[in-house]
Amino acid sequence: MPSSLDSEAWPRGSLLAGLSPKMQAVVLELGTPVMFGSHHVLLREGERSTHVILLVDGFVKVTATTQEGRLALLAIRVGGEIVGELGSLDDQPRSADVTTVGRVHGRVITQADFRRCLAEHAEIALAVARNVGQKLRWATRRRIDFAGLEVKVRLARVLVELAARYGRDTADGLMIDLELTQPELAALVGAAEPTIHKALAELRRRGVIETRYRCTVVRDLVALCAAAGVDPP
Repeated sequence: MPSSLDSEAWPRGSLLAGLSPKMQAVVLELGTPVMFGSHHVLLREGERSTHVILLVDGFVKVTATTQEGRLALLAIRVGGEIVGELGSLDDQPRSADVTTVGRVHGRVITQADFRRCLAEHAEIALAVARNVGQKLRWATRRRIDFAGLEVKVRLARVLVELAARYGRDTADGLMIDLELTQPELAALVGAAEPTIHKALAELRRRGVIETRYRCTVVRDLVALCAAAGVDPP
């Protein structure tokens, strides 16, 4: 868990990273502290609940069931982010499962406390709106990519976004240490696992990335962005 209240202590793009230290402290005082074990379902698709969970440490996976009955990995969320905010804002059933990966430290915030916080603190309300917008943009980009791009380009784009958002600077490059398995990465990209194996092998062969046990190191971000057809973040 980050030891200080400043934007550098939280992952880039997370809710807490976009707040001033004073407002970070306000959010971190909301709700009740909880500790969840691995594979714990925090939110379940279709259920009617209205609480919000602030992730303080650890990470979770957001999944949903397709019409064909397959499990689709939609996103990952890490410390400094919130999950469940849409259900708390619009009172609609949960749109996806949210499941812990390893131990997760968080805070469970009631709908009443969450809404009161937004009403009393404009900075936090704006940050939540911005965070929701980022998530919607991610989902929109994935739908567009799935419709018209090759798997290797889609993979490169997902890796670029994960590196920009969650990458940790190391001597070897940007390390994405989110413990994503290759089947899970395939689900996030929207491709068959053998196809992802081939695309990853090509990037490794070119020295763009290095794959380790449940982590990926981006060794050449410029080359990865070129493969993705995007500008370096």
